[in-house]
Amino acid sequence: MLLDVGCGRNTRPGSIGVDSNRDTAADVLVDVNRGSMPFRDDVFDGLSMIHVIEHVEDVIRTVEEAHRVCRPGALIRIETPHYTDFSSFCDPTHRWHLNSFSFRYFTEAGGFSYYSRRRLKERLVQVKLLRLWKLLGFEFAVNRFRGFRKFWEHYLCFIVRGKALIFEFEVVKDDARS
Repeated sequence: MLLDVGCGRNTRPGSIGVDSNRDTAADVLVDVNRGSMPFRDDVFDGLSMIHVIEHVEDVIRTVEEAHRVCRPGALIRIETPHYTDFSSFCDPTHRWHLNSFSFRYFTEAGGFSYYSRRRLKERLVQVKLLRLWKLLGFEFAVNRFRGFRKFWEHYLCFIVRGKALIFEFEVVKDDARS
């Protein structure tokens, strides 16, 4: 079973659509900012938040809630604008402007695992760049080499601007920490 959080008008096929807006295709009306979603623990095999995370009040709490409703091994997919893209700032409902390292609080490799007890295993971090930079090979280099991606985020991203970010995480649950 799949959960499409912030489904909007197009719930993904085979998913349960969740949104806070009554004018959407949501199967369940839920405001993720108001606390927990009305689902049991460990129910979903996958969860998507496509252009949702930048709108929530609390990113950490929202990811923790996604972790709670997903079973161990489930895939969480998050898509969001890169903070250097025009779309990140032109929408007044965007609260967060994220980069390719924004979710390291949930991964062991991130070094910030003390902010949350929930664990995710990074399966994919994909940066989409503006077309010119993609054609010149920057997108390939940013996505292929983590060290270059870090260099790009620190020094180049305001010149070679990002467009969007795609994250895929595997849910890791350890009874002592989850």
